[in-house]
Amino acid sequence: MATKLPLLIGITGGIGSGKSTVAKIFEILGIPVYYADERAKWLMSNNPVLKSQISKEFGSESYVNGNLNRSFLAETVFSDPKKVAKINSLVHPVVALDFKEWAGIQKSPYVLKEAALIFETEGHKKLDAVINVSSPLRIRISRILMRDSHRSEEQINHIIDQQMPDEAKNELADFVIKNVDNKLLIPQVLKIHEQLIARGN
Repeated sequence: MATKLPLLIGITGGIGSGKSTVAKIFEILGIPVYYADERAKWLMSNNPVLKSQISKEFGSESYVNGNLNRSFLAETVFSDPKKVAKINSLVHPVVALDFKEWAGIQKSPYVLKEAALIFETEGHKKLDAVINVSSPLRIRISRILMRDSHRSEEQINHIIDQQMPDEAKNELADFVIKNVDNKLLIPQVLKIHEQLIARGN
């Protein structure tokens, strides 16, 4: 008898929206969370096929002593939209397969895939539902400035410009969590959690 896969639920939100904080609340409730962006970095350093593809495409300087040369990639790849599209086309399929394998061994009614660019990469088409963590722009910028001391406001705005606007994500999402000062997160998470448990069972 085939084992039943858990529901695959995406959790997304623009930079500084607080999606990682929300994902941690789901983890406290016992829901496994796959952190796609962190996992992508790990796979870029540890997956032999992906490493050889990146080296072949962007040169041997992509790795130093077998480790990903982040500063080289930041300068030469992530500043060029065409190269960003190319590296994404190499990394995303590997992450998608890794997520599927990971989800297959979880024993939960549903699992979460936390990723910044779910709608932008059309990743939502392979998921059962998506939660968007929504937060006003000014709050997001002040959060990032406090968290990432190495980033300037100009850099933050540049990242935000690359992402789909919050309003558009809210339209596409199945669930929206409003991360604003006057809206408590835990009751919102619990409400969605109960609905997903019911669906998953």
